[in-house]
Amino acid sequence: MARSTQHPRDAVIVQAIRTPLCRARKGGLTDLPPSTLLASVLRGVLMKDPSSTATADAADYLLSPDSIQDICVGNVLSPPTAAVSFRMAALAANIPHTASISTTNRQCSSGLQAIANIAHAIQCGSIDIGIGAGVESMSTNPMHELYTKFPPEVDWDSMQSCDNSKEVMDCVIPMGVTSENVSKKNNLDRRTLDEFAALSHQKAARAQSMGKFQSEIVPVGNINKDDGIRPTTTADKLAKLKPVFDKKNGSTTAGNSSQLTDGAAAVLLMSREEAMKRRLPIIGVWKSFAVEGVPPKIMGVGPVYAIPSALQKASLRKEDVDVYEINEAFASQCYYSIQSLKLDEAKVNPNGGAIALGHPLGCTGARMVVSILNEMKRENKRFGVVSMCVGTGMGAAAVLEMEDMRSAL
Repeated sequence: MARSTQHPRDAVIVQAIRTPLCRARKGGLTDLPPSTLLASVLRGVLMKDPSSTATADAADYLLSPDSIQDICVGNVLSPPTAAVSFRMAALAANIPHTASISTTNRQCSSGLQAIANIAHAIQCGSIDIGIGAGVESMSTNPMHELYTKFPPEVDWDSMQSCDNSKEVMDCVIPMGVTSENVSKKNNLDRRTLDEFAALSHQKAARAQSMGKFQSEIVPVGNINKDDGIRPTTTADKLAKLKPVFDKKNGSTTAGNSSQLTDGAAAVLLMSREEAMKRRLPIIGVWKSFAVEGVPPKIMGVGPVYAIPSALQKASLRKEDVDVYEINEAFASQCYYSIQSLKLDEAKVNPNGGAIALGHPLGCTGARMVVSILNEMKRENKRFGVVSMCVGTGMGAAAVLEMEDMRSAL
């Protein structure tokens, strides 16, 4: 394939890092609020060595904090005051008050949406340098308390009596029920889903043992590795778990669903001309982004529609892509997406996914960008796609290109 056309206002990525992903209420980050996790990655993404815990001086920075113009943070579960605490986190990370900050919430794609917001601001010339990030503490803000603390502000009587009332009310059904809907609609059997889940743990365990995650992780205190991976997981062990949402005939269990997790990730972006002027390494190019709507009751099929849309915008075919990161919200929807799109399974989630690593909602999209860029660099791959389903019925996807691979062609 010929080289892509380069443009001075291309949005390029020069650094991408994340915290360890740790089990909510049980793991190493349980006692830390989202602002602390966010400050860790905002500080780390600006460093030459993000893993260093030493006090930094000017020579240690990849980019001076004074250069940051805007930050966008994806987050789902935090209260409205997160806009305040995240501003505090940026200042605590030594980013000056001249850098602005915003939050965004597109459910499970929030971290990816945050990166897209910064990338698009760069492409249109609004800014030259920014950070797209994502954070979630599912320990501090448990998902099961969301509707109790912040119920949807709607007139329920009018919603239930409108012409489209069934689909309207589908927006608030539990995510696990949408997983069962995907399984039943597409005749997915329990054994297949358990095997898919076990493979996620096996791939992640292998990657962790080989040190593949080390280059993308910035320690938080003395916590420096993911703690949700279970190397001994097998389909037979998972088969012993009972279905959660349809106890009689269901196929969705705690074992073949994503883990509740704490974590944060950040991506440093700038225009191509800015990166070249500063002689910074370009590790990825933002090629395209797409969000597509699907029926809320089967929200998990979102990647089936978002991936082709993003590929079309990038003028690519699915065969051109070397690595896919598709979020494993549930084995049902991820497996179905892979099969429906007829993707090469060897290209998908080569180092495991959210079933093994965890799914800190607002962080996930940014974490997946961090992981795919590291994988593409390590394996010398050119094109990568990040995609996930989105609660209330959407799918999001982005196409990334590895600059080093492209320049070598």
